[in-house]
Amino acid sequence: MKRLLAGIAVISGLIFSMCTGSKNAQMPENSLGWKLGAQAYTFRMFTFFEALDKIDSCGLKYVEAFPGQAIGGGMEGNMDFKMDEAKRKAILQRAKEKGIKIYSFGVVSPNTEADWEALFQFAKAMGLENITSEPAPNFLPLVSQLADKYNINVAIHNHPTPSRYWNPDTVLNAIRGRSKRMGACADIGHWVRSGLDPVECIKKLEGHVIQLHIKDLHEKSREAHDVPWGNGVSNVAGVMQELRRQGFKGLFSAEYEYNWMNSTPDVTASAKYFRDVAKTIK
Repeated sequence: MKRLLAGIAVISGLIFSMCTGSKNAQMPENSLGWKLGAQAYTFRMFTFFEALDKIDSCGLKYVEAFPGQAIGGGMEGNMDFKMDEAKRKAILQRAKEKGIKIYSFGVVSPNTEADWEALFQFAKAMGLENITSEPAPNFLPLVSQLADKYNINVAIHNHPTPSRYWNPDTVLNAIRGRSKRMGACADIGHWVRSGLDPVECIKKLEGHVIQLHIKDLHEKSREAHDVPWGNGVSNVAGVMQELRRQGFKGLFSAEYEYNWMNSTPDVTASAKYFRDVAKTIK
């Protein structure tokens, strides 16, 4: 009997190893401690439930939800941190059915202390890892306290200049002396639009990048538009190499803001490029 049980254990272990190996071959980012997903804003012309379908079809398993997107699926209302429990549960169930983890929420920046508290309560209830935000300076002490209270990361996002956090220096100043759960949501496309080098910005933020919004732009200009990763000027591969050097573990969120009605092929091609590069990174 003991030999039989031992044999079953060995076979189970082999099957598990084979399954794990197959998954890592298809998603090489797993072995690097990386997660590849999409900002639902990529599919802002559709409902959140439709966005989940599209994200799944692109071979991605993580989503960053954004406030204001219609929920869909016959449910009234929009994605909102003030939604009731029934809607939260229905959304989580739909994501689970698609095999997609709702990883973060944003970009969202409440204007009252009560709403900041409500946002963190929502994030906790939804099982989120990160909130992406551009908090006003007067709320930074509160945000730091809430990040520790709820064990939720706050990733400060950069829109292009002249927005508040367009330069990595402003993010570093904002998080200095605050919770270790506060860091950057690095939007590399917006850095390009601001005339900055994404790799140099990542180096400057070393140890403080929580997640990324990945865009590859067709040119270095304010008016540049997205192209499939590896075809533009954002140096996506260089960013990946630098993050590997830093030991980054976290979410790469595709935020594709072009071909709005039919961006799925471009996002799929971007995911393939990302995984091809990931296979070469040691």
